Amino acid sequence: MALTLRSSTSFMSRLDAGIKAGRSAEEFPVASSVVPVSRAACGRLRAVAKAAARAAQPQRRCQDEEVAVALHGAAAHRREVGGGGRAGVAVYVMLGLDTVSREGRLQRPRALNASLMALRSAGVEGVMVDVWWGLVEKESPRRYDWEAYAELVQMVQRHGLKLQMVMSFHQCGGNVGDCCSIPLPPWVLQEMDENPDIVYTDRSGRRNPEYISLGCDMMPVLRGRTPIQVYSDFMRSFKERFNDYLGEVIVEIQVGMGPCGELRYPSYPESNGTWRFPGIGEFQCYDKYMKASLRAAAVAAGHEEWGEDGPHDAGHYKQFPEETGFFRREGTWSTSYGEFFLDWYSEKLLEHGDRVLAAAEGVFRGSGAKLSGKVAGIHWHYCTRSHAAELTAGYYNTRQRDGYVPIARALARRGAVLNFTCMEMRDEQQPGQAGCSPEMLVRQVRQAVAAAGAELAGENALERYDENAYAQVVVTAAGAAEEGVGLSAFTYLRMNKRLFEGENWRHFVAFVKKMSEGGRKSELPRSDRSHSDLYVGFIKGGGRRSSKPEEATAAL
Repeated sequence: MALTLRSSTSFMSRLDAGIKAGRSAEEFPVASSVVPVSRAACGRLRAVAKAAARAAQPQRRCQDEEVAVALHGAAAHRREVGGGGRAGVAVYVMLGLDTVSREGRLQRPRALNASLMALRSAGVEGVMVDVWWGLVEKESPRRYDWEAYAELVQMVQRHGLKLQMVMSFHQCGGNVGDCCSIPLPPWVLQEMDENPDIVYTDRSGRRNPEYISLGCDMMPVLRGRTPIQVYSDFMRSFKERFNDYLGEVIVEIQVGMGPCGELRYPSYPESNGTWRFPGIGEFQCYDKYMKASLRAAAVAAGHEEWGEDGPHDAGHYKQFPEETGFFRREGTWSTSYGEFFLDWYSEKLLEHGDRVLAAAEGVFRGSGAKLSGKVAGIHWHYCTRSHAAELTAGYYNTRQRDGYVPIARALARRGAVLNFTCMEMRDEQQPGQAGCSPEMLVRQVRQAVAAAGAELAGENALERYDENAYAQVVVTAAGAAEEGVGLSAFTYLRMNKRLFEGENWRHFVAFVKKMSEGGRKSELPRSDRSHSDLYVGFIKGGGRRSSKPEEATAAL
């Protein structure tokens, strides 16, 4: 099989390598040869004028301007128009969740190789991949299998790309975008069967096996080791195996600290229909270790009765704030008891994050690789007083309190970048009844990072291929740079078949170029204003060449 390319001659350069429309690791058939498209070609693809125009427009805030200011003050609502230059932002692309199979093999390596060539041709800085605890330490404690990831690292290095590697101590499956199932190691699941309290538990007793409960961080519940020790041993083995690549090829270690790798409680699990957007979620503090901690905190506060149980009026996963006694406008959240509980609940999360980051810092200090931690973009019910969905996730962020400064400070203390999601979202695209404001949330986090002296990186929360989403990310990056909190990187979710389809690919290449320029508007050379198309056709077994774009797309 061979790949063929058709394009205007003004796009061609025999010096550069890459392909325009490679297949993803999930979808690409095995390829035997690739015809490259130049990086210069991708750099001169048609600029998306419509997106740039939208990007220049003021963004919509919460429905009520006064409510928006009251929520987090005028500073969170203000857009500063600075005259400083805009530094470029490196773009990374997330690889498929199943890049390494459950059998521990690199999936479709030749297809992946072709996709990496395409990304390189587009000017992408590198890729991100999950390093699954459930695959690497699968057989038994302290027995690690890094071979598939070693093959990937070497492949990425050959293409001159960089790697962000995620220490994924959570299971894959049951959340937005999860396309496969990768559970925790079998020997860990055995421990869960014997002691169900080592996983998060809600008020009704429902157990969540997605991540080990932070309540037992310092308890030897995993074959004589604490979870923190297990994570530390895992990262130490990783460093020993990949030490020669750290700082050169592997430039970032993102440390998983909860479900989906995010520093939060699993308060809104989608599996089995437990939660549905825009529900408030539920507190996850009912395993015996968390309940013991709550009782001790209540005694220390002089209110032993506050430690008997969690809030009794916090509602259920799918409810709205006003349907509960705890989260409604003047609800229990604003009482002395509510403040005590929320302070304890959020502080436990911060302590957990610090423990895991401290372990990572101890392992990777001096390696040349940056540390980062991911924080969830919980934007629904943001325009309410209680911010219920954030509270159940462990972010004590309300009208009276900024919950993101403590998080940013915790990451800054360990030299870790705060990686934040939902940067592609606009307020006007959200359902009105959900009280969403992703734009205000991103601005608040940006300012928290600045106040803490931390670094900020970004991701899109959902798979998007449209101009509006890309334009919004460019606006966010430019705004951050103007405020002196430029993004250190942006990681695009995710590499798959759809990304490489003609129109989607052109949008993506234009986006990468704009990010490299800091969001500045650029014009195309006159020779490239004909909107000529690039596509890849397949020759199978030396047969007929695809002569139509439709046929080439069908071959993908």
